[in-house]
Amino acid sequence: MSKSILVIEDDDQVRILLKKMLENAGYSVMEAPNGDIGLKLYSKQPVDLIITDLIMPEKEGIETIRELRKENPNIKIIAISGGGSVDPAQYLHMAERLGVKRTFAKPFRREDILQAVEELL
Repeated sequence: MSKSILVIEDDDQVRILLKKMLENAGYSVMEAPNGDIGLKLYSKQPVDLIITDLIMPEKEGIETIRELRKENPNIKIIAISGGGSVDPAQYLHMAERLGVKRTFAKPFRREDILQAVEELL
């Protein structure tokens, strides 16, 4: 059975790119445009890995990660960030302190994301 991944990303182009890239690599992928929807999807249908953006409307990534960790302390998460008004490294560092195993600043390389997914799954 293929491993399942939830992609939470408010940028449609990035979300679609990640979904196609992961499906082409053989993963089953669900997607959400923000943290609220991502959390609802995850509670209905838990996945093996979550890839989340950190800066989003509705519910941003750090808050989303905190809530996911409450529901499942062992969930594997990859965080991505383009920064916004703050240096993306600061957001990525906050995510790491919440137990996120891999973080990537945008733009990321396809090979780096796929390698991180493989290592975590």
